[in-house]
Amino acid sequence: MIRRIVKVTCALAVALATMLATVLATALPASAHTGTPPTGTRSLAALLAKDGSGFDKNWSDYDILDNAVGAVLAAKPNSPVAVLADGNVPLTAFLPTDRGFRRLAHSLTGKWYHSEKKVFTKLAGTLGVDTIESVLLYHVVPGATMTYRQALKANGAVLQTALKGATIKIKVRCWVVILKDNDPNARNPIVVQPNLNKGNKQIGHGINRVLRPVAL
Repeated sequence: MIRRIVKVTCALAVALATMLATVLATALPASAHTGTPPTGTRSLAALLAKDGSGFDKNWSDYDILDNAVGAVLAAKPNSPVAVLADGNVPLTAFLPTDRGFRRLAHSLTGKWYHSEKKVFTKLAGTLGVDTIESVLLYHVVPGATMTYRQALKANGAVLQTALKGATIKIKVRCWVVILKDNDPNARNPIVVQPNLNKGNKQIGHGINRVLRPVAL
């Protein structure tokens, strides 16, 4: 009975949200429907680095991700991860929060780490730079700047990532974007902070877990 109520509530939420989106689309001027590509060139790497490279106690930002990108590029300067620092290259990236990396560390070790630095150190030691590079590339969808509104209309879409041959799938439930990765045993991430760096060619969406290209 409870499951049935949840399904009905979800269906009503989606119907109402779709209706609202239609009303808003009708009310917008014609120029808003042209899909003009964004022209800003601030990179996602610049966005991640704007509060410095240190760690803090805010598990909802991106310090671990920022340091992971830096670690890969320090070890492998020619890594494709460098695309995140080139604001002229259009892409969409799904950005795990520090809490998302903490959940990954717990999944791999069975322990909860109480500082961002410990999470980063443990993941770096456990996974190694090559695996971290692959995981980062798996979060990047090159060639397209996808806003959250566009993602909401893309239920069932399969996205090609910067990791060769690896895809992620978009699922939309109750007006929430869920990302289905290649680890069938792990919970799928959801978008929790949409449209980061909006207006630029590179856009990011914060997610609450790390996407897994393989079963980790």
